[in-house]
Amino acid sequence: QVQLVESGGDLVQPGGSLRLSCAASGITFSLYDMNWYRQPPGKARELVATITRSGSTNYADSVKGRFTISRDNAENTVYLQMNSLRPDDTGVYYCDLKYSPYVRYWGQGTQVTVSS
Repeated sequence: QVQLVESGGDLVQPGGSLRLSCAASGITFSLYDMNWYRQPPGKARELVATITRSGSTNYADSVKGRFTISRDNAENTVYLQMNSLRPDDTGVYYCDLKYSPYVRYWGQGTQVTVSS
């Protein structure tokens, strides 16, 4: 059974940093692209960053230059390093694995709150 477990969310002041982790199990992690999404309060879920199985990365314009996605295939884990956090980065952050055109796996999410 595939499981994705996020961790690392917290309350942080504007300008601060957090590192989110997403540990995968039950799947050959290295074969799949991985995504981080977030869902701000009262808004739709949005794509934040992607890392392909070969290590190429892509970011939403709103986080470019501030967030870095990385992966450790030996640890079956994908990370999201978030720097220079702003209040509009607040939301629940989810990792996502697209297994096939019709099947995606999501974690339970981790809350990030940026507030003074």
